Amino acid sequence: MKNIIFVFLFIISGTVLAQGKFITKKGVISFEASVPSFEEVKAKNTTVTAILNTDNGEIAALALVKGFRFKNALMEEHFNENYIESDDFPKATFKGVLVDFDVENLQKEYIIKGKLSLHGKSKEIQTKGILTKDGNTISISSTFIAKPEDFDIKIPGIVSKKIADDISVSLNFLLIKK
Repeated sequence: MKNIIFVFLFIISGTVLAQGKFITKKGVISFEASVPSFEEVKAKNTTVTAILNTDNGEIAALALVKGFRFKNALMEEHFNENYIESDDFPKATFKGVLVDFDVENLQKEYIIKGKLSLHGKSKEIQTKGILTKDGNTISISSTFIAKPEDFDIKIPGIVSKKIADDISVSLNFLLIKK
């Protein structure tokens, strides 16, 4: 009898552990590097994969760089070929944690801390993120500033005044229980 109870508890505990993963393959990351009086420099990627482990607050995201779409096709081409060099550096990743994460209190603002990797370089970042939970979904949204020089991205002098020094990056993930 004790063995049956032990096996039952073991199976249930494995099920509870498996419930800690929320995932999306349709996350959205957008950035804006526009400067007043010049053409808008803005792009969006709607195919970002992200995962949140509610057992420990770890979060990870992967975006294919060629997934960023601009209004202007020529701008998209320059972004991929001249700046980001997406053939050589095809993805951007983030691995981090929600600081002081509490699975019992998901409806709040958290500090998100981790490593952003882009263009072959990594940088530690820290930003605030808003989490909300609705049934089997968790929503995460955040905005932070990135600088091209932090990732060794060279902006030619001829266009440097048309691209902001501080690039505003926004993310919105609607994660579904795995």
